[in-house]
Amino acid sequence: MKEVTIYSDGACRGNPGPGGWGAVLLYRHHRREINGSEKATTNNRMELQGAIGALEMLKEPCRVNFMTDSEYVKNGISKWLPAWEARGWQTRSKEPVKNVDLWKRLAALTREHEIRWQWVRGHSGNPENERCDALANQAIDRLRKECAPHQLKNSLQGFQATRA
Repeated sequence: MKEVTIYSDGACRGNPGPGGWGAVLLYRHHRREINGSEKATTNNRMELQGAIGALEMLKEPCRVNFMTDSEYVKNGISKWLPAWEARGWQTRSKEPVKNVDLWKRLAALTREHEIRWQWVRGHSGNPENERCDALANQAIDRLRKECAPHQLKNSLQGFQATRA
């Protein structure tokens, strides 16, 4: 099995608001950087999307050292997920799991690989984590240049209406 190291991060300008995610994939001397954005989202959704986007890039089962600065992602995937699935995607208090669409996608992707999830402190000088943050923010900047302010506002209103 190939051994890959992945770093990912998510960012949001306003929470909710326009968001972006970035990831760095490292395999031997190869490096791949990816990012993406959404007009209206939350920081947690972007953290999840960063992990999903990175794992979707893998073309075959791999042994992955996955580095995230999101305790939400790390704890969700390594501690909370089995109980959520067992309870039909409900929390202990019988509430629906937030971001269930992304958690289901991430769960399916993790079953294809051997993943060791590791938390790294964000904004603490780790070069790859800092690069992921920059990629996420570049994606937001690109989105804001491509979209008129009223488009972002309308997207945000629609997003908030679906979450109410």
